[in-house]
Amino acid sequence: MFEAVVLPVAPSIPAIQESAAGAVAALAVEDLSHSFGKRVALDHVSFTVPPAGFTMLLGLNGAGKTTLFSLITRLYSSRSGDIRIFGFDLRRQPTRALERIGVVFQQPTLDLDLTVRQNLRYHGGLHGMRPSDCEARAREELARIGLSDRADDKVRALSGGQRRRVEIARALLHRPNLLLLDEPTVGLDVDSRRHILAHVRALCREQGLAVLWATHLMDEAADEDSVVVLHQGRLRASGSVRTVCAETGTDALPSAFAALTAGERRP
Repeated sequence: MFEAVVLPVAPSIPAIQESAAGAVAALAVEDLSHSFGKRVALDHVSFTVPPAGFTMLLGLNGAGKTTLFSLITRLYSSRSGDIRIFGFDLRRQPTRALERIGVVFQQPTLDLDLTVRQNLRYHGGLHGMRPSDCEARAREELARIGLSDRADDKVRALSGGQRRRVEIARALLHRPNLLLLDEPTVGLDVDSRRHILAHVRALCREQGLAVLWATHLMDEAADEDSVVVLHQGRLRASGSVRTVCAETGTDALPSAFAALTAGERRP
């Protein structure tokens, strides 16, 4: 368990594009498909994530969540469909698009033999941050997640939950507008799961951050969330929890998810 420190809201990257109807979507995925040989991982997927707020990407293991994240972050190259991040086309304007996102991948990516501070400094250097700015931001984010006293400890000395919190701090170091988290609580104890989820939700409220949180755990969703349901590479539903439940004639998200994913098998 940790106590988060409330800090002043940090400014976001400027020059976010706006449409005539208002702020453009934080993430717009349109007709996105991807295959590994003959296996279709994503099949004409389209959805949007609003510019501020919490969106949950729900899907069982193998639904295509990690493939989707790999395409959004350009670990894979998309050949079919379009991805826009705050209006910037990922294929044509990759730098402008990618500088606006922070990512926590499913697999841990911290260097265990470096200290917490050194991991954050390395990330800041990759983003071209000045050392003084990186140091100030590292102090701010570590205070926000309650790990200021562990800054000079090697990562291997931290618990699983603490390592995840460091990864979130690292993802926020360059002040992104959109935070992507791929199964960030897998393998963690109940208290660590609950506090990490509460921390990320607080970021949405306090900083206006857009979040796309991928999980297969239904209990991590709240009634006020937007949800995107992905199953066997296909989009099954998107909208508020209440809307998805209403459309499936169910009274709770687990029941709605079961109704949306029952009985379908990809050829």
